[in-house]
Amino acid sequence: MGMMMAVSFTRYGRLYYLDPGPYSPKVGDKVLVPTDSGPEVAECIWAPQYVSEDVEGLPVCEGIADDEHLARDEANRRRRAESRSIAKKLIRKHELPMKVIGVDYLDQDNVYRVYFSAPHRVDFRALVRDLARSMKARVELRQVGPRDEARLQGGIGPCGRDLCCATFLKDFEPVSVRMAKEQDLPVNPLRIAGACGRLMCCLKYEHPLYVEAHERMPRLGERVGTPAGNGQVVGRNVPSDTVNVRLDGGRKCACPVASVCSPRRQHDDHYGDNQDDSPNAG
Repeated sequence: MGMMMAVSFTRYGRLYYLDPGPYSPKVGDKVLVPTDSGPEVAECIWAPQYVSEDVEGLPVCEGIADDEHLARDEANRRRRAESRSIAKKLIRKHELPMKVIGVDYLDQDNVYRVYFSAPHRVDFRALVRDLARSMKARVELRQVGPRDEARLQGGIGPCGRDLCCATFLKDFEPVSVRMAKEQDLPVNPLRIAGACGRLMCCLKYEHPLYVEAHERMPRLGERVGTPAGNGQVVGRNVPSDTVNVRLDGGRKCACPVASVCSPRRQHDDHYGDNQDDSPNAG
């Protein structure tokens, strides 16, 4: 049991969770968040509330942002916008196949970090020199992959909601086509790809449920008995916990898994026969 709040550095951006400490900000208040480069201004999205989970170890809110902090934050936002424009112009000048994804500015060290995507490795040494000269600061260029590009830029997924990676996902976990197959989804890249062009992260969310359900459901093609008669399994619907059966008369029906029984031999073949039913047993 403990107190927790959530903040975001950009509107509709990824949420970060904090221990509110002695402070009680309201939704919409600007607060100070500890970072590697000092306290930064973020907006309170969830006011402090008690949660049942163990939330020890969260960063502690450093207070409510005052006018000085807000002025510094606004100045840094302007610097990031200006540096982004400068970077785009110089990339065109150097004719490099690069796309600017985002810019960070660390005012304590006077360092700009420019994140970019490119189809292959790029020799940007001359570009860095020009950027440093134009921005009057040290410049670091960092190449990112398609998934990080989507996370940094944000956007709307096929579901109509903000991208998971830009809002709450902390790490990218591997996603395979097998996960789509096991959920009976169309293995069509256009249907199962996210905004980044890679397999959607949400394919992983329900996958364990499907694996568990398929282990206890009758297999496709298996002969089963149902309240409507005997037939063959032709489909399985995990969300509704039903199986589609083609009855011996040709009609199809959807039956709850609990009401479908397999012949004993097929049941033992599938689940294993751990019991000796011979008359001489025991």
